[in-house]
Amino acid sequence: MSIDQYKKEVGMMNLEKLIRTREEIPQVSFPIGDAGLLQRYERLYTGAINDVLREFCRLNQALPGHILPLREYRTVAGFAFTVKSAPNARITGEMEFRTQMLDALGENAFVVWDTTHDEKATLWGGVMTAAAKGKKVRAACIDGGIRDTHQILEADFPVFYKYRISNGSLGRCLITHYQIPILIGDVLVKPGDVVAGDIDGVVVIPRDIAYDVLLRAEEIKENEKKIFGWVREGKSVQEIKNNGGYF
Repeated sequence: MSIDQYKKEVGMMNLEKLIRTREEIPQVSFPIGDAGLLQRYERLYTGAINDVLREFCRLNQALPGHILPLREYRTVAGFAFTVKSAPNARITGEMEFRTQMLDALGENAFVVWDTTHDEKATLWGGVMTAAAKGKKVRAACIDGGIRDTHQILEADFPVFYKYRISNGSLGRCLITHYQIPILIGDVLVKPGDVVAGDIDGVVVIPRDIAYDVLLRAEEIKENEKKIFGWVREGKSVQEIKNNGGYF
């Protein structure tokens, strides 16, 4: 029986839509410049952005709560530069591939690193911070370990992380990919998505809706100014609700 006959007789699993959903990277341009878009996102906060994503029926866009800010950051935003590594004893080729990855980093990137649940190594430290800052990278989010924390703090570079430990990465893990779709918790992160982080964690805004989400989040921020004003005026909860406010 030929392959075509087999397909007709028993049917074949059609994964084309899933592949497109998971792996297709949207090539979306914005009505404003990239830098302007990120600056406007940085005037917001992750809670307002997340509320808007809920309106867009995107309920799983916040990275897991175990990922913490190294400092109590105000909002920082950038475009996702994804990295994937995994626990591995192999060392050969690691430094060369790491160099390629760092060379590919560019201005306005927000590094998002899937460590494949590594719990022993650090993937980000002082030298990585210096290299990223020199390339005008905005921030890094590591679903795993960091070290050289004093150097990161002195560099004043925003980092979000899972744990701190002195273990280096060589001989413990291996970078396998970069600039591919990754999955952290329930969140699919694609290269070029908008990523925003602050004291409350990190949220990922899919690129194809990022401009619309921005406009709506700015609207919510303005509405909240009114609500805070009503509270200061001493209006009751019921009065605020009747005026369209929320809590």
